[in-house]
Amino acid sequence: MSGVRRKRIQFSKIYNFSCGKSSFKEDHSNIGGPGFSRVIFCNDPNCFEAGIQNYDTNYVSTTKYTFATFIPKSLFEQFRRVANFYFLVVGCLSFTPLAPYSAISSLLPLIVVIGATMAKEAVEDYRRKKQDIEVNKRKVKVHRGDGTFENSEWKNLRVGDIVKVEKDEFFPADLLLLSSSYEDAICYVETTNLDGETNLKLKQALEVTSGLQDDSSFREFKAVVKCEDPNANLYSFIGSMDFEEQQFPLSPQQLLLRDSKLRNTDYIYGAVIFTGHDTKVLQNSTEPPSKRSRIERKMDRIVYFLFGLLFLLSLVGSVFFGIWTREDLRDGNGKMKRWYLRPDDTAIFFNPKKSAAAAVLHFLTALMLYSYFIPISLYVSIEIVKVLQSIFINQDVHMYYEETDKPAHARTSNLNEELGQVDTILSDKTGTLTCNSMEFIKCSVAGTAYGQGVTEVERAMARRKGSPLIEEEENGDHVDDHADAKPSVKGFNFKDERIMNGKWIDEPHADVIQKFFRVLAICHTAIPEADEETGKVAYEAESPDEAAFVIAARELGFEFYRRTQTSISLHELDLASGKKVERSYDLLNILEFSSARRRMSVIVRNEEGQLLLLCKGADSVMFERLAKNGKDFENQTKEHLNEYADAGLRTLVLGYRELHEQEYMEFNNAFNEVKNSVSADRDAQVDEITETIEKDLILLGATAVEDKLQNGVPECIDRLAQAGIKIWVLTGDKMETAINIGFACSLLRQGMKQIIINLETSQILALEKEGDKNAIAKASKASVVEQIRDGKSLLSSGSGSSDAFALIIDGKSLTYALEDDVKSMFLDLAIGCASVICCRSSPKQKALVTRLVKAGTGKTTLAIGDGANDVGMLQEADIGIGISGVEGMQAVMSSDIAIAQFRFLERLLLVHGHWCYRRISSMVCYFFYKNITFGFTLFLFEAYASFSGQPAYNDWYLSLYNVFFTSLPVIALGVFDQDVSARFCLKFPLLYQEGVQNVLFSWLRIVSWMFNGVLSAMIIFFFCTNAFEHQAFRKGGEVVGIEILGTTMYTCVVWVVNCQMALSVSYFTLVQHIFIWGGIALWYLFLLAYGAITPSISTTAYKVFIEACAPAASYWLVTLCVVISTLIPYFVYSAIQMRFFPMYHGMIQWIRYEGQAEDPEYCHMVRQRSLRPTTVGFTARAEARRSRTKERVHQTTELVEELGR
Repeated sequence: MSGVRRKRIQFSKIYNFSCGKSSFKEDHSNIGGPGFSRVIFCNDPNCFEAGIQNYDTNYVSTTKYTFATFIPKSLFEQFRRVANFYFLVVGCLSFTPLAPYSAISSLLPLIVVIGATMAKEAVEDYRRKKQDIEVNKRKVKVHRGDGTFENSEWKNLRVGDIVKVEKDEFFPADLLLLSSSYEDAICYVETTNLDGETNLKLKQALEVTSGLQDDSSFREFKAVVKCEDPNANLYSFIGSMDFEEQQFPLSPQQLLLRDSKLRNTDYIYGAVIFTGHDTKVLQNSTEPPSKRSRIERKMDRIVYFLFGLLFLLSLVGSVFFGIWTREDLRDGNGKMKRWYLRPDDTAIFFNPKKSAAAAVLHFLTALMLYSYFIPISLYVSIEIVKVLQSIFINQDVHMYYEETDKPAHARTSNLNEELGQVDTILSDKTGTLTCNSMEFIKCSVAGTAYGQGVTEVERAMARRKGSPLIEEEENGDHVDDHADAKPSVKGFNFKDERIMNGKWIDEPHADVIQKFFRVLAICHTAIPEADEETGKVAYEAESPDEAAFVIAARELGFEFYRRTQTSISLHELDLASGKKVERSYDLLNILEFSSARRRMSVIVRNEEGQLLLLCKGADSVMFERLAKNGKDFENQTKEHLNEYADAGLRTLVLGYRELHEQEYMEFNNAFNEVKNSVSADRDAQVDEITETIEKDLILLGATAVEDKLQNGVPECIDRLAQAGIKIWVLTGDKMETAINIGFACSLLRQGMKQIIINLETSQILALEKEGDKNAIAKASKASVVEQIRDGKSLLSSGSGSSDAFALIIDGKSLTYALEDDVKSMFLDLAIGCASVICCRSSPKQKALVTRLVKAGTGKTTLAIGDGANDVGMLQEADIGIGISGVEGMQAVMSSDIAIAQFRFLERLLLVHGHWCYRRISSMVCYFFYKNITFGFTLFLFEAYASFSGQPAYNDWYLSLYNVFFTSLPVIALGVFDQDVSARFCLKFPLLYQEGVQNVLFSWLRIVSWMFNGVLSAMIIFFFCTNAFEHQAFRKGGEVVGIEILGTTMYTCVVWVVNCQMALSVSYFTLVQHIFIWGGIALWYLFLLAYGAITPSISTTAYKVFIEACAPAASYWLVTLCVVISTLIPYFVYSAIQMRFFPMYHGMIQWIRYEGQAEDPEYCHMVRQRSLRPTTVGFTARAEARRSRTKERVHQTTELVEELGR
């Protein structure tokens, strides 16, 4: 410690009411009791008392498995699937005499499939392990005794260690802040990784430890901390510290959370409180909600259906087998019917005297034999395909945002096909539709409006009204002026020669303008950072709005350039002299902004000794706090605020007042007493105290900042609307701003009837003044219900017309609309509207609306947002899309897919979504087709062989069918097939409706493919058996045996299912050719290789191809005839459908085939199907305008004809 005791500056009095001393009131009385038993020996982690605590290490593992648990746990995960468990049971039964094939041939496919899935799990877990190793090996400086700090890995930290964290480093554990590079032991923390907020949080150590300023200070430091046990609450911490024989209370203000980052502070010293999985961030880490696509859930039902079919066929076969077995010795001539089974000398399996038992045993045999109805490789093939599809999404250069170097990132591959079935999009506005990059563009000072910039909303409004003024302004005389203008400044888009370049001095109310700019330059919590080379000052602010205000003040002559613990310094233009001067203001208090207060104030003392309260806040709270003599410009300011809201701008009102010394002293004493307490209602008490000082304000004016639309948003919304996707906007902005943003991005259009639900009625306003909460709630709910009923009546009356409706509802009304007895009525109204905008929505309301739409419509919902307040909405929706914008990574971390810009949603859904849906649907249908084709040939042969349990094929033919000969073409289909190119997907958005209406995976289509499989099996079986049954097979007159018949049928099956795949593919690639024709070639190579093995292994396949099948012309002829005969029904059906009943993708394929892709009239005719009366977007707006013009022309013509008569 320094020999000279420095004067302590009570920085806690200055910055905010959360920075201050805590007391032992209320919550701290629990220390030492249940839930508050943790004891930390700071700077002495090796002591005996610390050792017996047995606290968690700082090693963090996010892996699902360990080396010891991988095999048992992974096997358990795999056999939780019904299909895998069934194949395991079948594999066990294959070791019994009941098995119709060898055990090894039954188990090998299961081992391959399970092994492939486990390998995938191992790779994914290994990636997590690598991330864990990277985090655990990060370095931090740790006190090793005698005032020496050495680098140590994070994983080696122990509870009680003293660490030194430097600027821009992450905190390695939950730390107790002891001191920092600032004299008053404050530090700035960025919590983006925790809550997604980019604004900096201020933390402050206890005054008693703030003198520990250097490494040597910790040579003799010892303290004991007693605090709460590990828990998930990020915003609470209760504890005490025993230091120098005194006890000091601790609060969240001293706690630095793991994974948050130290900013704008050179270094801090801290004691490790919670380590590893005890830290609050890891206590909060929960598994994201499990999401499964609709196709996957339907696929499970199909598998259960096939299980039912398998049991039914086994039962039918067993009944017939039992009957025929019982009658084997009942021939009238004394002959045995099935003499080849030797029923007179047999085991129980064919014993006529025990036919019932034989039937039961046959049932078990049939369950094993017909297992090939179930596609064993279906799940693993789909997982492989989805991973490859995700790679294509991640590598799509059309979804790469160069400005931030961020590509699209599919964080899960489970929902790829769900992207092609989205019915409703629920979108945040700020940062999602807009840039969340605020620009100061207009202001109203002393009743005069300043700022001549034109917003995106104003341009849209001008276009809506057909006004040429915007174009004239942009393309006219101002162009020359702008050519000489200085480079644009980020956050500042203000143009008005009346007050720029110091000319405000000549304005009528120059003194008010001066105070206005001072409020902008002083009333904030921004931190200046000067560039040492250029001398330019940049600002680190809590929000983009606040940064825009400080930048605007700087550009207009009031530069905030330095902040100390006690002062704010400006370079400002002096009104009297007209020169730049330095002025310093003593910073006494900051009354922070909160969503409840909706305002922020600072109390300062200027160089003349005046005490000033400077305040900025929402108009709804500021106007009611004006003094009677402070309303000189109220009416003009309100008019300007309405104009700014119409222009889609975010507004704040600015005011000030002078304080008397006595008044301030009384306030400050009360304020300090309340803020230093630790009680449950402290925030409410603070609000009460601030109410006493934030009153009698003098109005200065209002600011207006623009949150610009992202590039391509209107075009993206237009395409999505043409695709038939409904778009809802859920925003915290006020209604006027949201409505005008809706017009700017074409969600709303002129002529669209607006159904507005709010609680701004005179009756409710009167009740609010009386303060009767029950009466307010009852009247509000009744009003909302009545407005919803009126809206539904309006919808019903306009159902026969082409009118489009928009529903706009505010947050208060939404509270009642989401109640159980009202929400279905509200949903019915919302579904009937072309667009829905929910204003002033809280994060919880966003999640509840998403849940209502998902549950109420039963359709796929997609939520898209960029901030921590959107997390609930993203997790509630079927698909959550995170925008990797400026509000941190919380939304991205909670999303299923991350993109950098809203406009990329167009390609993600209309191109990748459509492709993935079509590919997975076709893949699953084809999987069931090929297995039913194969399985039914087994069933038909068994019926032909009197259900004797004899398989038609060799053991290894059975085993390798799904694994080698037919699985790779299906994977190629799922990865590469395209019915329509990306360009045509975007050109004809209605193609997307094939996924929304699920036409490619409907029960009709699934059953049709199954029927095709049954038909193919019947043609193959009956053609082969009838061709070979009574005919000589070779020149010697030999007839076929089971080995030749089975090989021929199997050859036909392999050819048919692969050629069927070739007919189904719309877009051939080299890979597909290799897999399809390679699968057939592989079958012949297998026949040659397997047939050359000793007969004890190859059994019925021994040289069957080279000696029997290949030399026989009938083998090749039957194969050719069977393949052609089997494929003719599908080919004829497809040709008729394409020619006479084309689906939408078929029509587009015809356009491409006939070369009419560039014919505008033909394309417009086809595209007309995508326009609906209730759709939104500028295309629909243009169509509505054309319709109105036609209607007016028609009316004029009729009037002229009437006058002529």
